[in-house]
Amino acid sequence: MGRLDGKVLLVFGAGPNNGGTIAHFMAREGAKVAVADIAPAAAEDTVNFLTSRGYEAIGLPGDASDEAVVEDTVKKTVEHYGTLTTVVNLAGRQTRWPVVDIDIDQWNDQLRTYLTAGMLTTKHAARAMIDGGVRGCIIHLISTAGHYGEAGNSGYSAAKGGLLMFARAAAMDLAHQGIRVNTVTPYAMEHNLWRAGPVKEMPQDPPRTQHSVTRDDVLKMIPLERFPRASDLAWAALFLASDEAEFLTGVDIPVDGGTRFKYPSWVPGHWTEVNADDYRRNLKITRYGEEVEDFYQPDRA
Repeated sequence: MGRLDGKVLLVFGAGPNNGGTIAHFMAREGAKVAVADIAPAAAEDTVNFLTSRGYEAIGLPGDASDEAVVEDTVKKTVEHYGTLTTVVNLAGRQTRWPVVDIDIDQWNDQLRTYLTAGMLTTKHAARAMIDGGVRGCIIHLISTAGHYGEAGNSGYSAAKGGLLMFARAAAMDLAHQGIRVNTVTPYAMEHNLWRAGPVKEMPQDPPRTQHSVTRDDVLKMIPLERFPRASDLAWAALFLASDEAEFLTGVDIPVDGGTRFKYPSWVPGHWTEVNADDYRRNLKITRYGEEVEDFYQPDRA
């Protein structure tokens, strides 16, 4: 405990899965927290959870793709806590389609809510840190789709890949100010299996097509044989935000169980018989990084 004493954290994208868990884990280590989300109820829920545990937290307006909102959110965080040392950006809205079916409005929306939002949160957080004489830390959530070409998901791949390269360039721009910019890359988050809530029947994967893969396909590619959890992202972000990482900037931490670095033709799950249906039968639903119930409850609607 105490790894983030004296830090002030602002999270863009603060639901109870990834953003809320990161906020919770950093608050446990001493950070004062501000959370912002385009859905006010999500930010309010996170604030209520954190304050119920005795942590300092405030909720703020949260459309990270609106420059006036981002500037005001950063300003209010500094006014409330006196400083801003750490920003985590998880903002964005994903839409999937094959290249030949790209909808230009949805394409532009993904670039705006992922890439432009990343630029705006970095720009205004960095300004506040420079004005306050703070050697701060900015962290962006990427995706494996930002490192590789994902069929049926070109808009998301383009937006996340752009954000990855923006973060690296921003790290160089801000290095002389002592502001570090890093990224965390997950692969197929576990909560995507259960976010619709408990159901009587075990949910089935959609059929495999030329533009998609099943959850079982994904699981079989992960050497450590499970999906990343929100807590895995939170531990990585916590490390990057701490003084333990004070000499790291421009780096990406892959939270993917070894997937990025395995030999392409090796499919580990084929040898161990790991499969998504068995995985889901033992799944636990979590909120803010804590288990709250079993996923598979046949007696519940």
